[in-house]
Amino acid sequence: MARPLLIGRRPAMALIAGAMLASVAGVALADGTTITGNVVYRERMLLPEGAVATVRLEDVSLADAPARVIAETSVPAHTSPTAFSIDYDPGQLEAGHTYAWRASITAADQLMFTTTERHSFDPAASGVELLVHRVASDAATTLPLTGAWLAEDIDGGGVIDNLQTTLEIAADGKVSGNGGCNRFGGSAKIDGDKISFGNLASTMMACAEAAMNQEQKFHAALGAARTFRIDAEQRKLFLSDEAGKVVAQFSAM
Repeated sequence: MARPLLIGRRPAMALIAGAMLASVAGVALADGTTITGNVVYRERMLLPEGAVATVRLEDVSLADAPARVIAETSVPAHTSPTAFSIDYDPGQLEAGHTYAWRASITAADQLMFTTTERHSFDPAASGVELLVHRVASDAATTLPLTGAWLAEDIDGGGVIDNLQTTLEIAADGKVSGNGGCNRFGGSAKIDGDKISFGNLASTMMACAEAAMNQEQKFHAALGAARTFRIDAEQRKLFLSDEAGKVVAQFSAM
């Protein structure tokens, strides 16, 4: 028979103390217990449509046996952090056993991120943060230039995150995107690792000064770009000027 997690000479008092501790920590008690938290990753990127984050609470007591899943939940994932809520039955926890969290993010049945270190389970935790790391894939070695890219740095000055400055490159050389305020479109000439952007037409909306400044620097960087380099493993795109200086850095969207 499964034994409760809190064992002592006064089980009734231990149960009361555990309930009080859970209340103070913000853990909701019903038929089971609910813990909330976030799945996070360090990359500044959006996840593909249909991505799913899965969180499991596991019994990892036996090193030579598969972990036993105590509870599991899956939620749609779009970016970091991804919030989750998971219910578990405290009656399944046994004294002397070791429990840990495991998290992963998948898209189109492919593993993109997973936890790589142990995240120990604390029944009194009011919020859990599970750091996941990107999984290298064979597909990453052939990451194409075509697609959507999110600016991470412009001419060494960083970017304003919430502006979402983007660049989209089509197979026929057509380009489009958002400078942070206005949409733009045009074309690029691509030959090997060489790239140059033609005249880009843009909408003429007025935005905050900071947004307009970033947009101006972004268009200047595109105008100065002469070569590109892709880091497939990190899913990064670098545009460099004629002198080889990186004028813009992007991450794949």
